[in-house]
Amino acid sequence: MSAQIEVQQVQKVFKTPGGDVIALRDIQLDIQAGEFVCLLGPSGCGKSTLLNAIAGFAPPSGGQILVAGQRVAAPGPDRGMVFQEYALFPWMTVEQNIGFGLEIQKRSPAEIRAAVEPLLDKLHLRDFRHRFPKDLSGGMRQRVAIARVLALDSPVMLMDEPFGALDALTRRSLQDELLRIWQESGKTIIFVTHSIEESIYLADRVVVMTYRPGTIKRDVRVELPRPRDPSAPGFNDLKRELTRLVMEEHSRHEAAELQAAVD
Repeated sequence: MSAQIEVQQVQKVFKTPGGDVIALRDIQLDIQAGEFVCLLGPSGCGKSTLLNAIAGFAPPSGGQILVAGQRVAAPGPDRGMVFQEYALFPWMTVEQNIGFGLEIQKRSPAEIRAAVEPLLDKLHLRDFRHRFPKDLSGGMRQRVAIARVLALDSPVMLMDEPFGALDALTRRSLQDELLRIWQESGKTIIFVTHSIEESIYLADRVVVMTYRPGTIKRDVRVELPRPRDPSAPGFNDLKRELTRLVMEEHSRHEAAELQAAVD
């Protein structure tokens, strides 16, 4: 059975005044329907570049990406994106923000209401439905952003460090919320993170990427039972191994920056 998402020998090159920058090279990655996959690595490894290519925002320079057998050439309703910076409309209420994508799709008011109402409960937003984003905490804003993607019912959710700016307690709460939604919905999730612990806590697989040009250094399957305990020996064994892999790439990053400064 073919994978739901197929990344086939993907390259990404950015043209700059100083010359070509190879962001991604020979990325080969298959993701099955319903999998939760984290992309992990240091800054500059191409995690977000790869995610944007899958989303259709930045097509690859070479190779191809297939979703459900169809080549990705642009954004589409089969892929929903959640950003770190929330991307909410400040002039819209919580309820209006959640339903915005459905309005763009020309859904009827009754259809929009039927989709939004259960999400207000699922994401604990009912008491805030008439509030504006400025009146919400960072965690609540991210709940709204997640609800907006869920309203579209895309089979694939792409998440670019969505909890990176949150405090530790809010972050853990939203991680648990996301896991509950994923388990209930069966959606496929690709989640970019800098946090090794977060990747182990959430993912079925952790894909460790190399410093530029970004390639796949290791594809690690997380066999730990759920719910996962970050203090458990197995969790910490895997954390040490992933830390070693990421730190190797971080050291390469620092050496490359030092060499560039010398040159």
